[in-house]
Amino acid sequence: MHCLSLMISFKCLLLPQICFPSDTTPSFPFPFPFPSLSSRSNSASISSVSSSISFHPKLKARAIPEPSAQDQQEDFQVLTAIKTEYNDIFILDTPKSRLLLLDSTHNVHSIFNKEEKRTGSYWGYGDEFASLPAIVPEGPIAILGLGGGTAAHLLLDLWPSLTLEGWEIDEILIHKSREYFGLFDLEKHNQAGGILHVHVGDALSPLVNVPGGYAGIIIDLFSEGKVLPQLQEFGTWLNLKDKLMANGRLMVNCGGADCNTAEISSINGGWVKNSTLKALCRAFPGQFINLSWKKMSEREGENYLALTGPFPDSTSWSAAVPGWLSSNVEQWTPCGPFP
Repeated sequence: MHCLSLMISFKCLLLPQICFPSDTTPSFPFPFPFPSLSSRSNSASISSVSSSISFHPKLKARAIPEPSAQDQQEDFQVLTAIKTEYNDIFILDTPKSRLLLLDSTHNVHSIFNKEEKRTGSYWGYGDEFASLPAIVPEGPIAILGLGGGTAAHLLLDLWPSLTLEGWEIDEILIHKSREYFGLFDLEKHNQAGGILHVHVGDALSPLVNVPGGYAGIIIDLFSEGKVLPQLQEFGTWLNLKDKLMANGRLMVNCGGADCNTAEISSINGGWVKNSTLKALCRAFPGQFINLSWKKMSEREGENYLALTGPFPDSTSWSAAVPGWLSSNVEQWTPCGPFP
């Protein structure tokens, strides 16, 4: 039996060891992406900041059990390997999860756990996105960069009455996600009335809009392992801000640091190294803090996340989400004035 240890190279996010029988020699339409896999990556002192924020009056996320420890070795099966206009799509199946690998960088974009929706890694980012409904008004939430639907699954599991509007540019990826990641199940109204509406097209086009605006927009847009360059432009964020309803928020996966130099320990010194955060700060200025940030752990890839709007009350936010998310929401930091 040949074994390939899947090491997420973005600061060593580990996946279970993947093994296949020695007599199995799969063939693919393009080079199989082992062993180098990676997670999605690009690759004023504030003494007290608080403001009133809107919490869902009718929604409270239901609890999900804590995950059990994963085995360190699993067999896998390649369910599909196909090249599209936008991606090199690999979908791997193990006894406990399915993995979506995209583009020529062989990045892992989605992990779908069969036993629970919580991912426990970026799934990390998918988990972080699931905390957004607690701090936005009632209304539709857009997911720009739907991918395999990891975030959508978790959002509707925790907040079953949500209306989600998911945008993805790769139509073939949507078909594969329906077939292998249960996306089709989310496109039907659940018992609480929640649903995912899937749209195929450019997530940054003027077509991405709803009457009255979105309560929240989740932005998770990458190509070839890097944040889309449009997200580093001031004008892009002005356009996205105009798509929000009053008190709506954006939550953004900003990718990693822009350079390899050691991170400066100060608050500003850390986040200003990310060009997407810089553009966001220019688009959301003001006398009060209108942008917050956090950096994921080394295990989770060390990407930066951004949240727009007044700095949330962490106590109220923490109380509105499941226990395993409560500590995460307390890690957000308000951004200081842009230098």
